[in-house]
Amino acid sequence: MAKSESIKKKLDMFLKEQFQETKLEDALGDRFGRYSKYIIQERAIPDVRDGLKPVQRRILYGMFNMKVTSNQPYKKSARIVGDVMGKYHPHGDSSIYEALVRMSQSWKMGVTLIDMHGNNGSIDGDGPAAMRYTETRLSKNAEYLLQDLDKNTVPFIPNFDDEETEPTVLPARFPNLLVNGAMGISSGYATYIPTHNINEVINATIARINNPNMTVDDLLEIMPGPDFPTGGIIMGRDGIREAFLTGAGSVVVRSKYEIEEMGPDQSRIVITEIPYDTLKNKTVERMEQLRLDGKVPDVIETRDESGRDGLRIAIDLKKGANSDAIINFFFKNTDLQCNINYNMVSICNRRPMRLGVLPILDAYIDHQKEVITNRTNYLLAKAEKRLHIVEGLIKMVDILDEVIHTIRHSLNKADSKANLVKKFAFTEEQAEAIVTMQLYRLSNQDVETLMEERKTLTISIEEYNKILSSEKELLKVIKKELADMNKAISCPRRTEIKDESAQIKLDETDLVAKEQVMVCVSREGYLKRASLKAFNAAKSNGTKENDSVLFLEEANTLDTLLIFTNLGNFIYMPVYKIPEAKFKDVGTFIASLCQTSAKEKFVHVFRIESFDDPKQLVLVTKNGQIKQTVLSDFNVNRYTKPVRAMKMSDDDLLVGVDIIDDPLEIMVFTRNCEALRFRATDVNLYGTNAGGTKAINLKPGDEVINAIYCNKNDDFLLLTSRNTIKRMKVTDVLLTRRARSGSAQIKKLKSNPYLLLDAMKMTPNQYKENLPIILIYKNGNDTIDAFSLKYNVSDAGKTITSENPEFKDLIWFMLPKPEKPDAKVSPEYLQEDTIFSPSMQASNPAPITYDDEEDKSIKAAKTTNQDLLNDLDAILAHHGNKTSDAFSPTVDSKDNEKKQDIKFKKISLFDDEDIN
Repeated sequence: MAKSESIKKKLDMFLKEQFQETKLEDALGDRFGRYSKYIIQERAIPDVRDGLKPVQRRILYGMFNMKVTSNQPYKKSARIVGDVMGKYHPHGDSSIYEALVRMSQSWKMGVTLIDMHGNNGSIDGDGPAAMRYTETRLSKNAEYLLQDLDKNTVPFIPNFDDEETEPTVLPARFPNLLVNGAMGISSGYATYIPTHNINEVINATIARINNPNMTVDDLLEIMPGPDFPTGGIIMGRDGIREAFLTGAGSVVVRSKYEIEEMGPDQSRIVITEIPYDTLKNKTVERMEQLRLDGKVPDVIETRDESGRDGLRIAIDLKKGANSDAIINFFFKNTDLQCNINYNMVSICNRRPMRLGVLPILDAYIDHQKEVITNRTNYLLAKAEKRLHIVEGLIKMVDILDEVIHTIRHSLNKADSKANLVKKFAFTEEQAEAIVTMQLYRLSNQDVETLMEERKTLTISIEEYNKILSSEKELLKVIKKELADMNKAISCPRRTEIKDESAQIKLDETDLVAKEQVMVCVSREGYLKRASLKAFNAAKSNGTKENDSVLFLEEANTLDTLLIFTNLGNFIYMPVYKIPEAKFKDVGTFIASLCQTSAKEKFVHVFRIESFDDPKQLVLVTKNGQIKQTVLSDFNVNRYTKPVRAMKMSDDDLLVGVDIIDDPLEIMVFTRNCEALRFRATDVNLYGTNAGGTKAINLKPGDEVINAIYCNKNDDFLLLTSRNTIKRMKVTDVLLTRRARSGSAQIKKLKSNPYLLLDAMKMTPNQYKENLPIILIYKNGNDTIDAFSLKYNVSDAGKTITSENPEFKDLIWFMLPKPEKPDAKVSPEYLQEDTIFSPSMQASNPAPITYDDEEDKSIKAAKTTNQDLLNDLDAILAHHGNKTSDAFSPTVDSKDNEKKQDIKFKKISLFDDEDIN
């Protein structure tokens, strides 16, 4: 029965319900709007008048009610949190405790409002101890915000359950919003207000009262910028002015540091202050990670040495390190320098508004006018009431006997009061004071005290009336109280402001100490560098199995390696970027330093001291394409992956690169031991993205092996597949033109022929100094002396036998640079001043193009230069103007007629082919 009645009751309630049809977007918009309004006004955004969020205001007011003031014993934080949550802020204990802790953190607040015992967190971002472990009380600064709260200075409203009342704003004896700042995020709004110096803010408020027409520039003279509890240096004033003017702007804050000397030419950077609202331990971790990543190679260690003496971050540097460059690098890449972005949004007239500093000061002054006016009205009413009673008591003294007689003959207290009012014209308040007055107050001394009190009250009432009737007097009171605050709270400026810009121009090489090191590059792509001391102490050079050394040379850490690969690319590798390693170690694979392809193999490595040197490089491909490029074109800014050095076809490979500062001649060598020698000026200069031009006419099945720069004084060495090295003079090869066939340097055999593996130049000084020729085998390196190679030992050269039986397959060879540079050779011997035929002088002087010529190579004839001249003159005289066919057999007859009487210039006595 009871169950059916319950169901019937529910049905009746359901039938009485009324449903309202509303669009979903309207319902959501309305509810989210109300929610947002509550969040903005009651949770996240501070009030412009006292600079507090509701939770902060409720904490301070709750502690004030509990009388946990600065002169009282500490109470458990849990007790404070519980009282505030139960009476004023029903949003959970964690949010209350977090707000309580933050108001006690000296590295967060301009002036702390809470005095806490126990672990209240740290600048490293460590959390505070649980609320059951910490104790707290109001600080003296917070009491200034709460002062006169009991004098009807601010309005009160009921709390969430209407059992208590709470203030909507605190009296705030100083502009707390600017002094302590604020940060918060709500629906559609966010605020970030940095801290400012309390004395400067108070002085600015007084100046604003004195001069309502004050400008931002006038304000900056008194209050030059934010003042952070963590100190630091503000770089530049433009951002401050913008923020003060509009409420939004960016300020660059930099850490403060000093340099300590550790020893001769060695120093240490010590950070003593960091930017506001940054975590020290995260900053130190970031600095140490940059060091471990090799970004700052001259930093030995980064340590946090902070303690009771204050913040201290030590950065130990290597000898000769550039401390200015290193600290600038840390400024640029860590939170040692950061931007503080003003967004001064606060609740003004119950609306969120972004205000500049002057409007904030105006809002605070208006608030103080209301506070002082309400307080004065309260004090005036209290003084008038007391004066009324004092005057009644004084009047009573004059008729004391009659008053006593009247009271004695009255029935009770109420009758006494009524009789006094009726008989002596006292008021109800005066009669109450008379009948409750103690008898000892009737002494002469007390009467004199009453007379003095009446005088004091009269003066006070006059002052109160004066304040209420004159805004000028009201502002005087505000200024006086602000001046008293300045004396009560003294806070020297902690943040330095500099006019200089925060822009950092940093060259990465400034971070590197100039040091001589040994650099090693292996054929398989492993790189390493070691100090000279470590190199000299090492007993062996570590390489992987079946790997050999391609480049081993002393270099400076500021030098650069240009590593050319077979795919026509080059790798720009600063020496300081190569990880330091023990020389017995293998080293670091190139793929971890640069994004290389698996097909990319090293061709040649050059050490470059300066890209401003007037040097040129010659590049040659397997299919015979050649070009020259100036060294400065290889200077790049980004080098995380290979850069194109020469444009090539898909079936071509880069096989040879050489470098020189005064190019005279170029020699090109092929697999079949052929060589072609021509002037360097025959090859034009191209950029790194360009392809080349034809270097040599290759026979079927042949390919180019290398190209070198040379001159008439040099020798060249040929390394063959049958482990022989042949030494020859450059002048043994005829000087001819580009794009012709080469001449054989080793007699060709039908079975087991000699194939060329590599060719290189040997200068006179390299031979004189008897430099070791480094032989690069597939699985190691060996050497032979330069003196061991003689001219014309045999047609194929000297056979090389390694003492190590494991070294069998030769690949390349190298020669170190001589200690003494070779003497420069005059280019006069290359001058073109010979004319083949007098009859050609009057014809078209345009030079012949020979890019597509397919002349056969000149066979070395055992004849004198004069004999050749005579033979050529006879042939030219016989053929007359039809010599074009002899020199360009591949062109058709029409072209021959056009090219008659062309002026030819001899390159050498052996310049042309045997035209027979």
